[in-house]
Amino acid sequence: MAMSMGAARRGKPKIRPPKRPTSETPIKDTWAKLAYAIREIQNHNASKLSYEEHYRYGYNMVLHKHGDQLYNGVKALISEYLDRLAEEKIVPTFPRSGGTRGAGKLGGGAEAIERALEGDRFLKAIKSAWEDHTGSMRKIRDILKYMDKGYSTANGLPLIYDVGLTLFLLHIIRSSKYPIHTHLISTLLSQVQLERDGETITRSTIRECTDILLRLHVSEREGGKNVYLMDFEPEFLKRSAEFYELEAIDELDKGDAASYLRRVERRLAEEADRTVHYLSTVTHNALQELLVANLLTPHLQTILDMPGSGLVTMLDSDRISDLRRLYVLFLKVPKDQGKTSLRNALRLDIEERGKAVNQERLEQPGPSTLGQDDDGAAEDGKGKGKEKAKATSPANNALTSALKWVQDVLELKDKFDGLLETAFMGDKQVQVSINEAFQSFINANPRAPEYLSLFIDENLKKGTKARSDSEIESALEKTIVLFRFLSDKDKFERYYKNHLARRLLYARSASDDSEKQMVTKLKMEMGFQFTQKLEGMFTDMRLSNESANSFRNYLTRHGALPIDLTVNVLTASYWPQPIVATTTCTFPAALQPSMETFQKYYDSRHSGRRLTWQGNLGTADVKVRFKTRTHDLNLSTHALVVLLLFEDTKSGETLSYPEIKTSTDLPDPDLIRTLQSLACGKFRVLTKIPKGRDINPTDKFEFNESFTSPLARIKIMQVASKVESTKEREETQEMVDEERRHQVEACIVRIMKDRKQMSHNDLISEVAHQLSTRFSPSMSLIKKRIEGLIDREYLERTSDMGSYRYLA
Repeated sequence: MAMSMGAARRGKPKIRPPKRPTSETPIKDTWAKLAYAIREIQNHNASKLSYEEHYRYGYNMVLHKHGDQLYNGVKALISEYLDRLAEEKIVPTFPRSGGTRGAGKLGGGAEAIERALEGDRFLKAIKSAWEDHTGSMRKIRDILKYMDKGYSTANGLPLIYDVGLTLFLLHIIRSSKYPIHTHLISTLLSQVQLERDGETITRSTIRECTDILLRLHVSEREGGKNVYLMDFEPEFLKRSAEFYELEAIDELDKGDAASYLRRVERRLAEEADRTVHYLSTVTHNALQELLVANLLTPHLQTILDMPGSGLVTMLDSDRISDLRRLYVLFLKVPKDQGKTSLRNALRLDIEERGKAVNQERLEQPGPSTLGQDDDGAAEDGKGKGKEKAKATSPANNALTSALKWVQDVLELKDKFDGLLETAFMGDKQVQVSINEAFQSFINANPRAPEYLSLFIDENLKKGTKARSDSEIESALEKTIVLFRFLSDKDKFERYYKNHLARRLLYARSASDDSEKQMVTKLKMEMGFQFTQKLEGMFTDMRLSNESANSFRNYLTRHGALPIDLTVNVLTASYWPQPIVATTTCTFPAALQPSMETFQKYYDSRHSGRRLTWQGNLGTADVKVRFKTRTHDLNLSTHALVVLLLFEDTKSGETLSYPEIKTSTDLPDPDLIRTLQSLACGKFRVLTKIPKGRDINPTDKFEFNESFTSPLARIKIMQVASKVESTKEREETQEMVDEERRHQVEACIVRIMKDRKQMSHNDLISEVAHQLSTRFSPSMSLIKKRIEGLIDREYLERTSDMGSYRYLA
C-alpha cells in the first residue's frame, strides 16, 4: 500500500503547549473552575479533580496578572467554608453547662460526668474542624504553589497555607459570629478542673486542642505570640491561682502539716504531668511558681508551727520522709524564704531542747574540793546500818548530773547530725544553723567547760565500765565536736589540766595511748600552745618513773628506807595551781628519814633546784591493827599524818580538833576533809565526838579500836567532789579572769609591735579576732587593758586621740 509523503507527515501527532487564555477564554471561567475545585476539596471530593489542570489554572491567572483576584478569591472561599464549618459542626456541640465560672470544685457524680462528656464532644468538634481544614489547605496549597511563588512571596504576602491558619483563628477560634472562643477556653479550663477534682477526662482530645492553639499565631501587631500563650495560658494561670489559694486554706484548716505537704508534693507532680501530657511545657515553670506562691510561700510559718504535726512533732518522732519532703518543698520558695524559715525554726527548736537539757541539769550543791582525791565523796551515814548509798550523795548526784548533761547534748547532736544527712541532704546552710543553735545553748550553761572536761575524765580513767578502745575513741571524738562550740576554751583548759593531773598523779588513766590521743586532738584544734603544759605533765610523769628506778638503784648502795617512798617530781609551771599550791603540813617523825634520803638523792643530781613536799597529792599504804584483826589501809598522805597521831594514844583517849591542827599544821579546809574521810565516811577508823557529819573546832576524836570490816584491804577516800562548788567556781572564774587580762595585754602588745600604729576600732577588732579561738573578750576588758598599757607606757595616744602608737 503506497502513501504520499504529505500524507505520511500528516499522520504523526504533535505535542503543543497549552493554549493561553485569550479574550475568547475569559479569566472568570478559569477562576470559576478553580473555585469549584476548591469547594470540592473542602467537601472531600478531591479524588475527581486533576492536579495538573488546576495547577495550570492558578498558573495562568498569576501569569496574566490576576494574582490579586486569585489570592483574595481563595481567602473568601476559605472564610465562607470556615463560617459554614463553625455553624454546622461546632455550634451544635456547645456545652449546655457552660464553662467554669470560679476557682472552686465543679461538683461530682453524674453532673461531673455529663460535664466531661459535653466538653469532650465540643473539643472533638474543634479538633475535627481543624483536621478538615488543614487537610483541605494542604491540597489547596499544592495546586496554588505558583501563586505562593509568583505572587504571594513577590508581594510580601503570607503563603496561602498560612492564610488558612489565620482564617481558622479568625472564623473559628475567634469567630465574631459565634462564641466559640469563650466556650473553648472555658471548656479547657473546666476539663482541667474536673481532673483536679479527681474525675476522668480524655487527655488526648485536650492535647490536640492545645496543640491547635500553639500552632495559631496572632498578628505581629498583637505581638505575634501563639494563641495558647495569648488567650489560654493567662486565664489558666489565673484560675489555677484562685483554685490553689482556696485549697491551701481548706487543707491547712485540717491541721495536719505532713498531710498538707504530701498534698502539695502531689499537686506539683500532677501539674507537671499536665504540662507534659496535654498542656504545654512552656507553662511548666509559671505553673510551678504559681503553686509555690499559693500553697507554700504565704504559709511557711503556719506549716512549721502547726500544733501536733509541725516541725517540732516531725523532729520529735524522727519522721525522716516528712522532714525531707518539707525541706525539698521549702527549697522551692524563691529568695531562700523557705530555707531561711526552716533554718530559723530548726535553730529555735534546738535551742529550746538545749534549754530543757540545761534546766534539767541544774547545779546540785555538794561538798567539793577540786584538786583532791577524785574517786568520789566518802559516804556518810548516821549509825550502823544506815550508811547511804554512794550514788545518792550530793557530790555524786552533782557528778551524775554533769555527765548526764554532756550525754544528753551528745545524743541531741547525734540526732540532728543524722537528720542533717537523711532529711536535709547534708545542706551546709542547715548545718550552720544547727551548729549555731548548739553553740548558743551550750554556752548558755556557764558550767559547760567543766562538765565537758568531767565527761572526758570519766572516759579516760580506770574504773569506768568496760568499754572497747573504739568506743572510747568515738566518745572522745564527739567531745571534740562539743569542744568546738565552747566560747570559753581557756576555762575548759583549766578544768582539763586539773582532771588530767589527778589521773596522772593517782595512776588512774585507763590508757596512756587514749590520753595522748586526746591531747593530740586538742592540739589539732587549738595549736601547740594550748597543749604545751599538758605535754609537760606527761614529761614530768615519765621523768618521775625514770627517777624512781634511779632512786631504787641509789638505795641499793646507800641502804634501804625504813618506809618505802615513791616520789613524783613536778615542774610547777606545768601543773595547775590547785595541784602545786603550797600546803603546810608537819610530817610525822616516822616519815622524815625517807624524805631526807630522797632529798639528798635529788640534790646530788640536780643543783640549784628546790623541792617542795606536797602531802596533799600523795597516798599511803599502812597496816593498822584493830581489836579483831589487822587491815591494810590505803589513804591520803594527809590522812596518814592524822592517823599516826593516834599511834601512841591509850584506849579511850581523845584528841581535840585544835590539838590535831597544831600537831599537823594542816589548813582548816584540808584538815576538815581529812577528818571527814576518817571519822564520817563508810570506813570509820576514828570515832567523832559528838557524832555527826560536820566537823567543828569543838569536836574530839579517838581511835576506833572496835572497827570491823570483812575486807582485808580498805581504801579510805578523801571527801571530795569532782564538780566544783559555788565558791570553787568563783575562785576558778577569778583565776580565769586574771589570766585573760594578761592574754589581752600580751595580744595588744604583739599587734602594736607589728603594726606600730592603729586606730582604736581596728585594734579592738583585731584583738577580739585573735583571741576568739580561746575566749570572747568583752570590749570593756580590751579598753581597760589598753588604758593599763598606756599607763605603763607601752602605748600612747596619737594627737587625733583616735589611734594608738607603740612605744618601743
